[in-house]
Amino acid sequence: MTERTIDGYSAAEVGADNVHIDRGWDRPDARVVEAFASHSTANIGDAIGRLGMPDGGIKPIWSGAKAAGTALPVLVTAGDDLAVIEAVSEIRPGDVIVINGFGYTGRAVMGDILSQMFAAKGATGAIVDGAVRDAADIESQGFPVWARAVTPAGPWKNGPGTVGKAVAIGGVVIHPGDIVVGDGDGIVCVPRDDAERVLSELERVVEFEQQMHAANRGQVAL
Repeated sequence: MTERTIDGYSAAEVGADNVHIDRGWDRPDARVVEAFASHSTANIGDAIGRLGMPDGGIKPIWSGAKAAGTALPVLVTAGDDLAVIEAVSEIRPGDVIVINGFGYTGRAVMGDILSQMFAAKGATGAIVDGAVRDAADIESQGFPVWARAVTPAGPWKNGPGTVGKAVAIGGVVIHPGDIVVGDGDGIVCVPRDDAERVLSELERVVEFEQQMHAANRGQVAL
C-alpha cells in the first residue's frame, strides 16, 4: 500500500482491511463525457425523462462550481472517511468521486486535503451525500464539490466501506462508470448504457428550449 498522510494519519496507521474495492468495471469514452459537459443539469434531466437527479439537498459548496465526469462511487460509514482515503489510489483522470455518507451531516467525510489529492489525480469533482469541511479552502483550490452540509467536525477513520460499487446518492442509484454532471442547480446522473440515447434526446431538448426562448423574445418585443 502506498503511504499517504491525511489529516495527520498515515494510511498504514488507520488501516484499510475492511474497505472492499471493485475494479471490474469500465469507464465511458471521454468524448461522450465531454459531450455532456457543455449542457446544464436541467436540460440533461429533461433528456432522461426528469429522473436520475439526486434531491436538491445536495448543493455546490461554492458558487459557480461545474463538473462532469465518470462516477467513482464510494460508500462510507456515516462520519467516517477511511474508504474515501482508499479511493484516492483508484481515481483516474476525468472521474467524479461520488460518496454515499448516508446523508449524515454531523461529521465531514472530506476536506481540503482530500480535494487537493483528488485534483492531483485528475478528478473533476466530488459529490457527497453527507458533509464536508474546509469550504473556503476548497473554493480557493477551484475544486468543484457538492454536499448536503458543511461542518468543521472531522471524520472517524474506522471503516468499513466500499470503492467502485454502486451507491445511492440523494435517492438515486449511481453505478461505477455512469456519467455525472453538476452545476448550480445540483446533480444529474446518466446511466452509462443510456448515454448515446440521452445525447440524442438532449439535442431535441436544447432545440426546443431555444425555440421557446425565441418565441418569448418575440412576444416581449410586441
